[in-house]
Amino acid sequence: MRPGPEQRVPMPEKAYGMTPVKEMRARDFMVTKPVVFARDMGLLDAVRVLVDKRISGAPVVDERGNLVGVLTERNVLRAVLVAGYHGESGGCVGDYMNCDVQAVNADDSLLDVATRFVETQYRRFPVMEDNRVVGLVTRRDVLRTVMDALGRS
Repeated sequence: MRPGPEQRVPMPEKAYGMTPVKEMRARDFMVTKPVVFARDMGLLDAVRVLVDKRISGAPVVDERGNLVGVLTERNVLRAVLVAGYHGESGGCVGDYMNCDVQAVNADDSLLDVATRFVETQYRRFPVMEDNRVVGLVTRRDVLRTVMDALGRS
């Protein structure tokens, strides 16, 4: 489990054991309470959170919790190097976030989420419900869930 305030949803159980993988939904294995950033947050403050929490990216939300972007290490590496070299502030999250965001629905199946990971370069997807970010899933979450279901944790 990652350090920090992120929490994983406990695996749902049925009367006779674990839920089969084919019945699992994103809500069953997503990280709840993921780290999120605001557009106007200082870039270097956001990078400090990424480094301290040992995560490589996080959703960016507006004041209502609507998804507006994703900030990743890849987005900010050059800006942080320039800021460090020149002793600058680096700007704000909104200047560097990726606005072309793909997300999954909380009711998407594990197979659908895994297929999206296989077919894209993304390492994480925000999990949405009622147009709000309710969680985050990563490639590792999918792998961990399948391995747990196979009894190989």
